[in-house]
Amino acid sequence: MLAELLSGYRAGDPAEAGDVARVAELLRAVDDPWSRSIPLHVTGSALIVHPPTGRVLLRWHERQRAWLQVGGHGDPGETDPVEVALREGREETGLPDLVPWPDAAIVHVVVVPVAAKGDEPAHEHADVRVLLATADPDAARPEKPDAPLRWLTVPEALAATTEANLRETIHRAAEVMARPHTR
Repeated sequence: MLAELLSGYRAGDPAEAGDVARVAELLRAVDDPWSRSIPLHVTGSALIVHPPTGRVLLRWHERQRAWLQVGGHGDPGETDPVEVALREGREETGLPDLVPWPDAAIVHVVVVPVAAKGDEPAHEHADVRVLLATADPDAARPEKPDAPLRWLTVPEALAATTEANLRETIHRAAEVMARPHTR
């Protein structure tokens, strides 16, 4: 599934092209690229958008001490980054109506370092990102008290995060939201 999605994907810059190449190599090298037992493993995430207002939803991630997109690890047997992003998005925001928007295309691929914590060693996430939309932004509810959610305009979202890779995802989402869509 992921190899098929990546085969038609065009990286936005040389750094992303390198990350896409690493993910493609991972897919060739291991049976389960989603396995948390390997130092580089695939994750699926999404920037949730509300196209009518041009806003994006960010979630506070206590471990990273940052406002980030929703997403995470695949559950056993999951192999579709869009489905992982949808499940994680619903779990983390309570939004039941999330849909890939404007379609299920990958919007960004980035390898991000993850610091060690407890008995979990430092590792990397090969994060495959998509856009998800909701028609009811007011229905968003945090998964837990220490993971608040914030609907932000694109400039507000860019100001809220210092993560260069997420800033790039936000810029890409803004470009997609600026295009005319039939949906």
